[in-house]
Amino acid sequence: MPRKKQALTVEDLWSLKRIGTPTISPDGRAACAPVTIYNMEKNEGSTELWLFPIDGSKSRRLTAGDKDSEPQWSPDGKWIAFAAKRKDDNEPQVYLIAPDGGEAVRLTTLATGAMALRWFADSRRIAFVSWVWPDLKTDKAQAARSKERKESKIKAHLTERAEYRFWDHWLTDGREPHVFAANVATGRARDLLAGTGLALQPWDPTSEHYDLSPDGRELAVTVDLASEPRMMNSVDIAVVSVDTGRHRVLTAQSGFSDEHPRYSPDGAHLAWHSYNLKRAFNDQGRLTLLERRSGRTRRLMPGLDRATTRHGWSQDGSALYFLVEDRGRQELCRLGLNDAMPEKIATGGTIGGFALSRDGRRVVFERSTLSYPPALFAIGGDGQGERTLDSPNRLLMSRVALGVTRELNIKGWGGEPVQAWVTYPPNFDPAKKWPLLNNIHGGPHSAHTDGWHFRWNMQAFAAMGYVVVCVNYHGSSGFGQRWLETITGNYGAKEYADTEAATDFMLRQGYIDRQRLVASGGSYGGYMVAYMNGHTDRYKTYVCHAGCFDWVSMMATDGYLFFAKELGAFHWDNPARVMKQSPHHYARRFKTPTLIIHGELDYRVPATQALQYYNTLHAKKVPARLVYFPDENHWILKPQNSRLWYREFSGWIKRYAAPGPSRRGRR
Repeated sequence: MPRKKQALTVEDLWSLKRIGTPTISPDGRAACAPVTIYNMEKNEGSTELWLFPIDGSKSRRLTAGDKDSEPQWSPDGKWIAFAAKRKDDNEPQVYLIAPDGGEAVRLTTLATGAMALRWFADSRRIAFVSWVWPDLKTDKAQAARSKERKESKIKAHLTERAEYRFWDHWLTDGREPHVFAANVATGRARDLLAGTGLALQPWDPTSEHYDLSPDGRELAVTVDLASEPRMMNSVDIAVVSVDTGRHRVLTAQSGFSDEHPRYSPDGAHLAWHSYNLKRAFNDQGRLTLLERRSGRTRRLMPGLDRATTRHGWSQDGSALYFLVEDRGRQELCRLGLNDAMPEKIATGGTIGGFALSRDGRRVVFERSTLSYPPALFAIGGDGQGERTLDSPNRLLMSRVALGVTRELNIKGWGGEPVQAWVTYPPNFDPAKKWPLLNNIHGGPHSAHTDGWHFRWNMQAFAAMGYVVVCVNYHGSSGFGQRWLETITGNYGAKEYADTEAATDFMLRQGYIDRQRLVASGGSYGGYMVAYMNGHTDRYKTYVCHAGCFDWVSMMATDGYLFFAKELGAFHWDNPARVMKQSPHHYARRFKTPTLIIHGELDYRVPATQALQYYNTLHAKKVPARLVYFPDENHWILKPQNSRLWYREFSGWIKRYAAPGPSRRGRR
């Protein structure tokens, strides 16, 4: 007798193996990807590397480390390099392992560690990023200063920088990210930016922020040439001689903010992303192509009104592959250098990363949907023959009952079309009445996509007994540049209208109980539920996670320089305009009970925003509950904290809007 499927639980979410961005063997026969496995009782995760044969046969574990990540297959196919922090390492180092197994070999022993790996084309060297003190010349000196800082009884941060924190860490220790190269035969590593005065941006740089020319002589880096790096600054592409350190700036006169350089394998071109920050702080960007011999640049796909990310080259240098976000999906596309518009290679769901084989015949990519966690797929370079690779989550997902997901288009603010996703409970019966959970995304310039979310999982919410609606309101990404800019300087109003339009639409379907309406959101979504608390009382309760409450005291955020652009003014220049957009300005109207969740280490939305909102509600005698994590940042990342988060979320909304169908028929 077949086993009855059970609704998805938070324990199931943390039992799922989380697959990361893959790398592929040069011959296209196998992929390697990091797989993270969590242990709820130990309250920790471990990341291993797994091999996935492209023919779909059974996957196998390649490494057994605790923190093995960022696999990169060498161009000659002999090695898989990865970053790892093992028992003898104070910082992550570069390791090498043969694809057929055996013991991994540590290549580097730098005091400042290694991350963001990228091979040289000849497979004799590997590049990586390390955070160094630029005034120190040797690794021994770096180690001594690091030891001194760790052992010091003084932990004060001293700075005169305008931007001194980022997400959850401080940027006041004087270090900067440099690109190194390590010799595979000897392990000897050299700082390629030493003495140049150049560094990568300090905003968590990745391997997308630099590249190496095919002949190994040149390094292209994304640099902020201002006297002090800032998130609002325009950045440039500089090229550096690997041998001498001599450098020049390619994009000084471009008029754009330029980053993510990528050399074509034949060395003829360099492609990068350009952003017109002078016109719009939220510009979605464009791809720029440089012909290296002539020095001429041109814009690619001028008719494409969508953001592109993660671009890479076909082996013959005739085409670019990249991801395009479009109407709640992120798809893999290909562009020939003489084409006006790209062709779609892999569609549907949300593709998070991909890799191309050296022979150009295979692409492997990671994709998820609202109904399935990230899994690996392979497809031909021409978009033919898509194949699902072995999934380590297949058995668990076969035992879980999932709800149906629908894509809707409704009339939002001003009658303009707005996309929404709806996820129904697994046992949904339209003849009965159900509670509605309107879940609002953050950003605001992001989107609800047809993708799996571990921290805000729509299937988990639906499994609690709620119809879950996710609206891509005005300002969301994936709908073109004009749509992004429709809320600039007027936060709250159009997004609120779109959210209410979705609730109204669902009520007209006849199966939603208007006495059991709930709204939740995180970050900017948290801002929205706080804003809504001052504009409507038809929702029975709100959940506000890491929400912006007061745009004046939000000056404590790491991104405060955005405010003059986002809100249209700083509060001292136009108090009325800022107050109109700030939830705290409407506090006298607050009536709705609210669960407030925040992490102390959140520097993007400082934790005092939660305390202000919570105190305001209690001062007004509005029921409120505070869940405060001293060891979390903007996101809840630890397994047991996440389990508590889901339990608090579920318990709070059940208190005010009972889950599941009512016994009443359709009214």
